[in-house]
Amino acid sequence: MDSSTPQIVADILAQDPQGMQEAWVAEQMASPERRPDLITEAEIRQQSGEFLGLLRTATLEGGDFGGPGWAGVRDMLGRVSRARALKGFTPSETATFIFSLRSPLFERLRQSAGDDAARFHEGLRGVTALVDRLGLYTTEVFQRSREEVIHRQQQELMELSTPVIKLWEGILAVPLIGTLDSARTQVVMESLLQRIVETEASIAIIDITGVPTVDTLVAQHLLKTVAAARLMGAECIISGIRPQIAQTIVHLGVELHGATTKATLADAILMALRQNGWRVMRTAQG
Repeated sequence: MDSSTPQIVADILAQDPQGMQEAWVAEQMASPERRPDLITEAEIRQQSGEFLGLLRTATLEGGDFGGPGWAGVRDMLGRVSRARALKGFTPSETATFIFSLRSPLFERLRQSAGDDAARFHEGLRGVTALVDRLGLYTTEVFQRSREEVIHRQQQELMELSTPVIKLWEGILAVPLIGTLDSARTQVVMESLLQRIVETEASIAIIDITGVPTVDTLVAQHLLKTVAAARLMGAECIISGIRPQIAQTIVHLGVELHGATTKATLADAILMALRQNGWRVMRTAQG
């Protein structure tokens, strides 16, 4: 951005602030990227007016876009981008907030320059660079916000996919479904340990019936979880050991030290009840 650009933009914005805002709002309302289902005209007017005020202050102070004089502009662009990312705007729909400002600025630059072609072209180059810089920053913040949302959703889904269930007094169960990787193992471990503390459980059943494959890495993850539970005073039973998984474990030479294994969840529950002093009996059929 040329050093003269801030002053050129400041002069344009000072000419007719209200008219500038109306022209910009009209551009946004007429844009094919507009989302009336996600943002109202009143919100567009409020955001446009606030941004033009911050932009005028920044251009009067001058300096580089990354400097302290532009902190207000950067902050608002960040707020607008994050809010629109959360609402479901696309990157192009969000960027329209800035790029729709180009036409009103160009029109007022043309009026201000009059017949001075050199001044017009100088201003055109500077205004284009400024709008592009603002648009790029908006897109960068939007992308980061979307990535944060996706990461948070992944964490929430991971937590939902690894529930810790209280089966009986002193007995917990963790039914695992899908691939077991390092990140998910950490979530399982944290959730299980927390529930052991809350329920004072002495036995935790880790059911891997829904885990498609068990390799050396998965076995290591299971052993870490078992070891952590034992440190909290709870013994672990691993259930869902299907014939194919049993063969794989033997073939890999993996030893599940410290963990009792059972073929089915029902067998594991029965064993856990017996270890805790409970007895299961079939009632007489009437």
